[in-house]
Amino acid sequence: MNYNEEILEKCLPKYLEEDLIKLKEGIKNKVGYIDCLINELQGSVNSAFVDGDITEEQCDYLYKKYIRMEK
Repeated sequence: MNYNEEILEKCLPKYLEEDLIKLKEGIKNKVGYIDCLINELQGSVNSAFVDGDITEEQCDYLYKKYIRMEK
């Protein structure tokens, strides 16, 4: 499946967007607690999906790209 990053990372709930930004900054800065940032993001993705705030496609995309770090 081909994902359009510009679309799938838009209109996220604020808490999820903040966790995504923190993870991206952590990766960029090569922090030693990246696993904690991934866990925070995973919890936010799960909550947003269960609450109906993101689509299944957004959930899959975020898992593949940021939680499982698939290329």
